[in-house]
Order: sequence, then structure tokens, then C-alpha cells
Amino acid sequence: MNSRDLAQYIETVDGIHKPWLLAQLRLKKLQERRSSLSQAEYIAELAEIQDQLAQLGDWWVGREDEVFRQGR
Repeated sequence: MNSRDLAQYIETVDGIHKPWLLAQLRLKKLQERRSSLSQAEYIAELAEIQDQLAQLGDWWVGREDEVFRQGR
């Protein structure tokens, strides 16, 4: 799956409000650009995505059904 397919999936499942899906899209786009980046640039962007995910913390605790099982 490429970033275009992933973006289309995120739109289809109304995932624009699901930050973990947006982080996946950022990771996919980073992966696709990997060959055009220096190691330092790649690591910096990867660290930024990791920080974004870490900031999510436990916001989902107690909301598991609502957040992770929507549409099932």
C-alpha cells in the first residue's frame, strides 16, 4: 500500500480524526521519500513522528470501543 492508497483508506473510514492513522500516513510518506533524504533528515522526521505519537499518551483509555472498534 502506498501513501495515496493509505490516504484514500483514511478518508473512506473517516479517519481524519484518528491521529494514529495520520501518523501512519506520515510514516508511509517518509518511507517513500527515504532515498531523497540524508540520514540526519530521516532520523529527525522519524523522531518528530515518534514524539507526536508519544503525546497521544493514554487519551484512549476507557474509550477503546469508541476509538478502535468503530465500524466493526
